Amino acid sequence: MFRSFAASCLLVWLCSATVSAQQWATKMFKTTSHDFGAVARGAKAEFEFSFENLYEEDVHVASVRSSCGCTTPSITKSTLKTFEKSSILAKYNTRSFLGKKGATLTVVFDKPFYAEVQLTVSGYIRSDVVFEPGEVNFGDVDQFTSSEQQIKVSYAGRSDWRITDVRSANPHFEVELTETGRSGGRVGYQMNVRLKSDAPAGYVEDQLTVVTDDNSLQLVPIEVHGRVTSPLTVSPASLFLGVVAPGETVTKQLVVRAKTPFKITGIKCDGKGFEFKPAGDEPKALHFVPVAFTAGSEPGKVEQKIEIETDLGNGARATCLATATVRNAEPPKETP
Repeated sequence: MFRSFAASCLLVWLCSATVSAQQWATKMFKTTSHDFGAVARGAKAEFEFSFENLYEEDVHVASVRSSCGCTTPSITKSTLKTFEKSSILAKYNTRSFLGKKGATLTVVFDKPFYAEVQLTVSGYIRSDVVFEPGEVNFGDVDQFTSSEQQIKVSYAGRSDWRITDVRSANPHFEVELTETGRSGGRVGYQMNVRLKSDAPAGYVEDQLTVVTDDNSLQLVPIEVHGRVTSPLTVSPASLFLGVVAPGETVTKQLVVRAKTPFKITGIKCDGKGFEFKPAGDEPKALHFVPVAFTAGSEPGKVEQKIEIETDLGNGARATCLATATVRNAEPPKETP
């Protein structure tokens, strides 16, 4: 009887430990489910389940598997140290599957101990709406210039089907919609999607929503990707001025480049103790900017943004993060 009681206690403990392990692993994920909604056939549909190692031990993802071929999972980074981040990328297979589809993605951890986390995806892949290509990809676009991509929208079903609007929360997109054909239950449109010249430098990760008069599945999203590259580069992007004593002055140099000659019209920095020598009025494709920093009396870390203004485009700017550590003042030496 005692053995039976001990075995029961051990079983309860093992079950509790397993549940605890699952909770430990699940806690790292921001979300464990995603609904793609209604997507067009052939459209690019991806979602990242991001997670972060919240613990002192290293975390390792041994594998990830999908319960359905409609979704292909992959790991962006397998081993994570403390506070490092990774994600499970779920790709919805809109070319080979149609209709309502869902999958369970099982993420297997084997370090610091075994655990499994289940992620779920769902959606509806439309057979009547097709985007060609399946996404808007601008690629690399120079800042202060515009770029345009064309998307062919094909529909098969009702002869009176219409696109009523194309929406986006991004003010830097413009869409021109043209009907290209309508006969025998087939309808065609061409979407000219323009990235405007006022788009800021950086990556474009957004989407457009095609609004139709189909009440059952009214909204159809399409992803938009690209990168707006600044005409300016500054190196180093992070300027370390060193460990300095109170009152000490250190001088280093920034290099600012562009494809075409330009003038530096101003340099801004809110931090105390920073000085910049004038770069001159001559337009050049390469400028050297000396940065002088005089440490204050307060010890600690100094971190300030340096902004370099130019006459390129609509006033292109380059930024650099300057850091320094001011050490404690040494006590005065006694006179012997």
